[in-house]
Amino acid sequence: MGMEAQAVGEEAKPIRRAVNPEEVRTEVPLDDLRVQMRRELILVLMLASVQFTSIVDFMIVMPLGPQLMRVLGLTPDQFGRIVSSYTVAAGIAGFVASFVMDRFGRKTAFLTLYAGFLLGTLLCGLAWNYPTLLAARLATGVFGGILGGLALAIVGDAVPESRRGRATGVLMSAFAIASVVGIPVGLKLGTAFGWQIPFLVLAGLGLPTLFVALKVLPPLRAHIRRGESTSVWRKAVEMFAHANHIRAFALTVAIMFGGFTVIPYISAYLVRNCGFREGDLSWVFVSGGLLTLIGAPLIGRAADRFGKLRVFRIVASVTIVLLIAITNLGVVPIWVASAVFGCLMLGNAGRMVPAMAMVTASVEPSQRGGFMSANSAVQHLAAGMAAYVGGLILREAPDGSLLQFDRVGYFAAAFTVVSLWLAGRLRSASPSSSAAEVQSASSL
Repeated sequence: MGMEAQAVGEEAKPIRRAVNPEEVRTEVPLDDLRVQMRRELILVLMLASVQFTSIVDFMIVMPLGPQLMRVLGLTPDQFGRIVSSYTVAAGIAGFVASFVMDRFGRKTAFLTLYAGFLLGTLLCGLAWNYPTLLAARLATGVFGGILGGLALAIVGDAVPESRRGRATGVLMSAFAIASVVGIPVGLKLGTAFGWQIPFLVLAGLGLPTLFVALKVLPPLRAHIRRGESTSVWRKAVEMFAHANHIRAFALTVAIMFGGFTVIPYISAYLVRNCGFREGDLSWVFVSGGLLTLIGAPLIGRAADRFGKLRVFRIVASVTIVLLIAITNLGVVPIWVASAVFGCLMLGNAGRMVPAMAMVTASVEPSQRGGFMSANSAVQHLAAGMAAYVGGLILREAPDGSLLQFDRVGYFAAAFTVVSLWLAGRLRSASPSSSAAEVQSASSL
């Protein structure tokens, strides 16, 4: 069996061909296995680099807010649109892409999207007023919002199930590195040289990664259904009428509501209620990033070894306690807040590692690219809605402190409990697709 065929079709072929251990050793010599794993590592590191640039691009706007409002003369409402425009564009583009993504090879789609994302990031750095920046953020969101789901689809196609949890953990580590390195450095550059510089630097850093992707990405075209012209309506029915797909979408929504109702307001809560200075927040975020950087890959390895569902349930259960703790902190030393926040960030990223590995495995390879694009759209829209709902629950006291943050924590904890049940309902997809597998959503 060739290495490329093995990487793309690993979910089906090893099961059919591995008649006995001797045959496995004959088909996949140890040296070939090492070469394959080395190529997988290079591929995953490249995908993590792309994730890093897209995450920093998305997050850097928020800490640059005061400078953007001052230099461009933005009102709070206009700045809110600048922040939300990326998420809205990402969500809409993800749904549209879900119907056409699986008609193209993964390499072609990925290179096109990443080139568009880098162009959008460059335009952000070249913007000079509110309309041009808003348009640039919308364009960046259209391309950047799909990249995350496509990266997971590539991992699902190119990395065997036995190593997929570890690969997903490495991919998720991009968030930690962005928190520890990307955001602080970007904020420092923006403060010293102007808000445009972080975007220009990101576009420059992403260009070499684009050429690396051109070199290391395999075509990954085995998922394309040859000679089949599926209509958009048929594609929608196959994706959204499949009970297992609905479970996967529901799990993603539950996880987002179990985190993003709380996370966007932690900084304000620590400053207004816990008495921290704004300068102290960098230490809090660094602690969360470092813990996630170290812990996410370990959680991925544990998921491969002990089972993804079991590890998800353990990490999510611990996260419930941390959600309640962070929203009831009160006045505490900074090391206590850093420890609780760091563990919460690790728990939030850590539960995504086995969850996304399970979601990826729940979809047929022929539908994986489109489904993961749709799932990425659901993830973006659910995160935005969760943050909105969290803001509706919160109240502001006359002294500026936040009230009812504990209720937000209980709300998020309740959705995390729901995610424990939904994860148990998710099923792995069978190796081949058929019309009989498309079930009614009422069978949930």
